[in-house]
Order: sequence, then C-alpha cells, then structure tokens
Amino acid sequence: MIKKFWNWFRSPSKMAVGVVVLLSAIGGILAWGGVNEGLEHTSTEQFCSDCHMNDVVPEYRQTVHYSNRSGVKAICADCHLPHEFLPKWTRKIQAAEEVYAYFTGKVDTKEKFEAHRLEMAEREWARMKANNSQECRNCHNFDDMDFTQQKKVAQEMHRLAQQDGKTCIDCHKGIAHSLPHMEKVQKSFIPEDMIKKDDEQKEK
Repeated sequence: MIKKFWNWFRSPSKMAVGVVVLLSAIGGILAWGGVNEGLEHTSTEQFCSDCHMNDVVPEYRQTVHYSNRSGVKAICADCHLPHEFLPKWTRKIQAAEEVYAYFTGKVDTKEKFEAHRLEMAEREWARMKANNSQECRNCHNFDDMDFTQQKKVAQEMHRLAQQDGKTCIDCHKGIAHSLPHMEKVQKSFIPEDMIKKDDEQKEK
C-alpha cells in the first residue's frame, strides 16, 4: 500500500496536488497552533492586568477568589470566559470590542472606567444570567454543596435559590469586584430580615 501511494505521489500532476495538500495540512496545523496560543495568552491574568491594573485588579486581589486558605485560585478567565468552544469564541469576539474601547480612550483611566462601570457590570450580569452562571457552576454546584457546613443564612438562601430557580449572579454580584452605584439596579431577592438575622448571629 505504501509503495502504491508513493508511485501515485511521484507522478508529476499528482505530486503537485500532493504537495499542495501536504503544505495545506502543515499550514492548517501551524495556524491552529498560533490561534490556540493567542487564545491562551489573552486568557491569562497578566494579559487582563495590563489594562485593568488601576481599576478591577486591586479589588479582585482583595477577595477570596485570589487568595484563600486552600490556595485554590480563580483567575479572570475562570469567571469571564466560558469553557465551551463556541461560547468561548463568541465571548472572545465580544472582548475585542472592549479592548478597542480601552485603546480608543473610552475606559483607559480609572475615572472613565468608573463612569462606565454600571453599564459594563449590567452587561456581564445579563450574560451570566443567560447561561445560568455557568462559569460559577464550573466550581460551585448546588448538588455538591454540603449545606450543613454553611452558615444558617447561606443554607436558607441556597435552598430558596434552588426552589425559585435562581442563579448565582442573582445574589452574588460584586463577589470579586466593587459594585457600581446601584441606585438604578433592581435589588437582590435576598430578604432584608435574613441579612439582619445573619448580622445578629455574627455579633453573638
């Protein structure tokens, strides 16, 4: 079979076709490798920090997602980039617009970023709401939670969230970044009496 293929490949007209096919295959592999490398590089914490060092990165570094007793760390892409192939590429294309906004001066300073923080936060909350907080659920899952290890208010709220079909982002806005001014944002469904009860328990 190998000899037959070689004889076919050596014929002038077929050899040209073979070379084209071979070069195309090599080019495709190299192109895919380059695209994949670019995808990985633009998903690193360092890449995000290059633009966000003066706004959200310092906030993130004060949270349990950055530093905690177990050493399990969530970087920017874990929360802001879907793991699935098509959603990941869709999000990357959308992110290109955000990079463009930075380099054209729309959000290139802390003051400008703060002016647009609510708009950007609401867009990200809506995205996470639409996919049932999939990025959160890659690490946190109701079915795997041991409610007995949680504070009483957390137990009640997680059961209520399951019962009402709520998703993580409904309650956990501002989990890794400071909240924008929330006057125009619909309040979380967490009952105020439960929050008050938890505060009282902490005081005791």
